[in-house]
Amino acid sequence: MLPTNATPLEKRLARVNAAAEVLNVPIIRQLWSVDDCPTEFLPYLAWSYALRVWDADWSDQIKRARIRSSIEVHKRKGTAKSVRDVVESFGGDLALREAHQMDPPGTPFTFQITMTVGSSLPQTAAFQNEILAAVDDTKPARSQYNLIAGVGFDTSVGVLAAVHAITYRRLNLPG
Repeated sequence: MLPTNATPLEKRLARVNAAAEVLNVPIIRQLWSVDDCPTEFLPYLAWSYALRVWDADWSDQIKRARIRSSIEVHKRKGTAKSVRDVVESFGGDLALREAHQMDPPGTPFTFQITMTVGSSLPQTAAFQNEILAAVDDTKPARSQYNLIAGVGFDTSVGVLAAVHAITYRRLNLPG
């Protein structure tokens, strides 16, 4: 309700506000929830959580996992745990050995990463480079690392595999 002496600017603002009431915008609580946030708003949620590595082509599951882990990663940034958390947020597995854990001991401020990316994830160089960019952003700035990368396959041992293992075992028994 505008007064009769409303200015043209006030009338235009009233029209804009009336149109804005029709917009379908989720409630704020839903936008800030990683699990409830609509997919189209995930990049903005990731930005608010200070994620530097982001790709619109990732699956919804990877995007949500990256956002979900970001607070813990930021709390422990520069530690081995934060590097592990980053790789796990992409759906990969990681074994990390620091210089003092290697045999023989490695150069100070170095570590070795053995990273396995599951077969259900993208097996592209671009995806692995995104993981490494996130590791570079999380690791201690002074540290360098060596990478051993692999692909993990999700398999199950069935009856046929058990029979083959038993047959192989029997063939190797002394006569």
